Amino acid sequence: MHPRNVWQAMSGPGPGFLLSAWPWRAVAYLATGAVAGAVTLVAAVTAVAVGGVLALVVVGLPLLVLIALAGIPVAHLERHRLRLVDRDPVPGRHRQPAAAGLWAWLTTRLREPATWRELGYALLFAFLLWPVDALVLAAALVLPLSTVATPLLMATAGDGEEAKVLKQWTVTTWPTAFGVALLGLLLLAAGAYALGLAAGARAELARVLVGTPRGGDPDDRVVELTRSRVRLVDAFEAERRRIERDLHDGAQQRLVALTMALGLARLDAPPGPLADQLAKAHGEAGKALGELRELIHGIHPKVLADYGLAAAVEDAADRSAVPVDVRLELPGRLPQAVEAAAYFVVCEALANVARHSGAGRAEVTGGHRDGRLFLAVRDDGRGGAEAGAGSGLTGLADRVSVLDGRLALSSPPGGPTLLRVEIPCEWTERFA
Repeated sequence: MHPRNVWQAMSGPGPGFLLSAWPWRAVAYLATGAVAGAVTLVAAVTAVAVGGVLALVVVGLPLLVLIALAGIPVAHLERHRLRLVDRDPVPGRHRQPAAAGLWAWLTTRLREPATWRELGYALLFAFLLWPVDALVLAAALVLPLSTVATPLLMATAGDGEEAKVLKQWTVTTWPTAFGVALLGLLLLAAGAYALGLAAGARAELARVLVGTPRGGDPDDRVVELTRSRVRLVDAFEAERRRIERDLHDGAQQRLVALTMALGLARLDAPPGPLADQLAKAHGEAGKALGELRELIHGIHPKVLADYGLAAAVEDAADRSAVPVDVRLELPGRLPQAVEAAAYFVVCEALANVARHSGAGRAEVTGGHRDGRLFLAVRDDGRGGAEAGAGSGLTGLADRVSVLDGRLALSSPPGGPTLLRVEIPCEWTERFA
């Protein structure tokens, strides 16, 4: 497998790293860093000086604002230079502006943390990192090469009699000169690894400050997890609607046809055992049709899909065994997943009221404000309900939490029982 970065190249077996292009890539990365850093230093000092002078006459204030954005081109250059020692792409962390135009771009950049992180990297690059790059190059490359060149220096500058090693030690014999050259080759090999370590460390620092850390940004992973959860909920609701449609248009229609056929056969059959069996079959088919209709309504009621949450809750209240007052202030439609979750919470709550509470009346209230849907189901029953005591509310709480919502139950002994639901959702043109 070909190494993707300088770290993988150095960890390979044998002298493969020394014989590959990675040491030269490390040299190129550090050398271009030294040059780019020096240019960045000169540009930063010049811009600050000019902006400070012009700020006295207000003209320099826009220039000082632009200095705050100076890290953006430096970071862009750094992300391209990283390809020398890291083949994995390094995307930036900037967001797309919400609108087109220079002003929208400028306000977005000044408000996001990535801009200030890149400005900090530019200052670090200008005042600290590029001298370190130059020093590492000098120590790991220039000094060993000067040692390797000892025989050449002795043959040319020393007239074959002596040579100065690093301008510190004098070599007067050829065996010593070649011995020093051999030592220089060993130092050059060690320097190649030192260059790889320095370039790899610099690349990791740059990746953290001006790009996405290896393995991805945790914030990005949280956002993607949230989006995938929303997609899962939407897919679940779409599957429920598909099952409801298939049952309504397929199995229900066939049961209706079967019921009608059995009814006609029952009318045509003479009195006797056959007529009795047909009557029994007709009754069973009618019961099956009724149960199927209830099942279809429970999977995804048509009134919810066609008319929205308020109409669906009204329909559920009309079918409740306990009288229910409904007061919902919902001027438009909500996202389908929110409507479905809220509807089934209300249906389960009303079913619990009818089965367990002994209530004489119930009430469903709610509305939308501050970007959230609020629902409350109250009854005047005996109270004492618990969310985990087989009421089915635990599953509903899980379903609400998938949408970042909350479900709370208050049911003291003697009543009343109050179930509250809160789900974040925004009105849009699509749903309004």
